[in-house]
Amino acid sequence: MTFQDRNPHAPIAWQGELPITNRYTYGLAGEKFFRALKEQGQILGTRCPRCQRTYVPAASFCERCFNELEEWIEIDPFGEVETYTILYVSESGSPLPTPMIIAFIRMEDGGLIHRVADIDAEEIYFGMPVEAVFKPPVDRQGSILDILYFKPV
Repeated sequence: MTFQDRNPHAPIAWQGELPITNRYTYGLAGEKFFRALKEQGQILGTRCPRCQRTYVPAASFCERCFNELEEWIEIDPFGEVETYTILYVSESGSPLPTPMIIAFIRMEDGGLIHRVADIDAEEIYFGMPVEAVFKPPVDRQGSILDILYFKPV
């Protein structure tokens, strides 16, 4: 429907609660990836037998050759900082008491975007080796936040 086709008598805003009946799922590869994070404290990837590319986080199909990915491998919880940003302000616009570092951590051919901690913001650098720090098993919920942060090695 275009803007011109819109009902001019339709409400512009909805007051109250909207009943939401759908549910987000991780998909087949995401389900296995997040289950391994929660239950074993492991990072899993998938490897393309045709391209020899490893996907972290795991994927179902190779983005280069569209091959189905069925080979699962455990990824070492180590990586390196490929790029990063330092946040001095929170989402609400208020100053953070200490700067927060968000980085792309290169692991195998893929990687994860996550927090880097246990380091002063002035000390981080490109190529810095880091290691994943996991929540205790009883606190894990099957999300990327089961990795608390990455710390320098």
